[in-house]
Amino acid sequence: MKHIVLGYDGSAFSMQALDWALDEAELRGLSLTVAHAWQWPYGEAPEEARSHLRKAAEHVLWHGADCARHTSSGLTVETDLHEGPAAERLLELSHEAALVVVGSRGLSALPRAVVGSVAGYVATHAHCPVIVVRGPGPLPAASQPGPVVVADRDPDGVVLDFAFEEAALRRLPLAAPAELSADLSADLSGRAARHPGVPVQQAADFGTATLVVVGRRRAAPAGVAASLLQHAPCPVAVVGG
Repeated sequence: MKHIVLGYDGSAFSMQALDWALDEAELRGLSLTVAHAWQWPYGEAPEEARSHLRKAAEHVLWHGADCARHTSSGLTVETDLHEGPAAERLLELSHEAALVVVGSRGLSALPRAVVGSVAGYVATHAHCPVIVVRGPGPLPAASQPGPVVVADRDPDGVVLDFAFEEAALRRLPLAAPAELSADLSADLSGRAARHPGVPVQQAADFGTATLVVVGRRRAAPAGVAASLLQHAPCPVAVVGG
């Protein structure tokens, strides 16, 4: 069965991603897998030193899973501890996942080239949708949450499907680009008819969005998704092949 995968490293950024991942798992009725990766960064090492690092990684993972279990209502929470690169393991887990959730920073000490290197790489190469949750700390509960915004001017069907699904789950309106081709307008109208509880409006900007959805084919380093992952004021979902 599909599940939600969370990339977790104990940072404030991954705590915020944990909040979002819990929401996704509960709204979709799926289990949550909290994943943490570790690796010895200095070449060869005595087994005792590696053992200490592994125990520290086990503690980080335990903390994330414990937080998830104690802040959810009966959610099934599993764990995955991996020795090796975090991005590599998250890509492997994405094969069987409904969704991968990561924080915008914190999973890597490398410079933030396309977001935090790990988040950006996973978002552009995963085998399922990825939500990159921007900013540290707990997610604020907005009294009037904004729409789910489709960022692409010519979105794929998978982008529209995911955006409508998120809007329906969260009981929010969907905001689409103002200028769409006739075919895309028809696609949008057809999906709106299948989701009568989701009001559709034109997207003015991303400032009030609850979530921005963009296609993975636009996720090149200089593309729309890369810019959103760096600068969007809200979580960004990267979807599609």
